[in-house]
Amino acid sequence: MNSQRRRVLVAGVADVAFGARAFAQPKERVIRVTARKWVFLPREIRLKKGVPVVLEFVTADVVMGFNAPDFNVRADIIPGKVSRLRLVPDKTGTFVFLCDIFCGDGHEGMSGQIHVVA
Repeated sequence: MNSQRRRVLVAGVADVAFGARAFAQPKERVIRVTARKWVFLPREIRLKKGVPVVLEFVTADVVMGFNAPDFNVRADIIPGKVSRLRLVPDKTGTFVFLCDIFCGDGHEGMSGQIHVVA
């Protein structure tokens, strides 16, 4: 067997052994959410049922929280740090998310919506 053919065969076996590139999983969608007194931006997040996403939270203000009780997920949002939360919506509809750490006057109105479609 000539050396060129041997290299192609070895490369093919390596692809099968370590996972062929054609079957690589796509990267999860990342949605950046900014929390600031007294709002989340974006205020509405649109998702598809069963499709995983990563929510990345940032704030420059004070410590805040993100809580989506219908999906049983939450995260602390700390100034100067990126907080990540993986979410796989398991139902369709419109659901509320809110800040669950008191962040000052106006805190009670700090909320948004997650819209999940089939």
